[in-house]
Amino acid sequence: MMELGPHFEHFPPMFTAILIAFGILMGLIVLIIKILIFCKIFSKAGYCWALGLLMLVPIANIIMPFVLAFGDWPIQKELRLLKQQQEKPGA
Repeated sequence: MMELGPHFEHFPPMFTAILIAFGILMGLIVLIIKILIFCKIFSKAGYCWALGLLMLVPIANIIMPFVLAFGDWPIQKELRLLKQQQEKPGA
C-alpha cells in the first residue's frame, strides 16, 4: 500500500464533512446560476422562461441548445411580421 505521508494519513471527520458540504454548496450555486442564465436566454428569445428549467432534464439539456441555435425564435417571427406590415402601403 502506498504511503501518503504523515500529513495525509488521517483527516479529521469534521474536516471531511465540511469539505463535502462545501462541495455540495458550490455545486448547487453553480446549478442555480446555470438555470437562471438559461431562463433569461429563453425569455429573451421569445420563449417561455420556464423552458430554462428543462436544462435540469438529462436528455433535454442536450436538445434545447440545438433548439436555440437552429430554431426560429418567436421574437424573430414577430420582427419579420412587423417589417412586413411596415412595407405594405396603406397598412
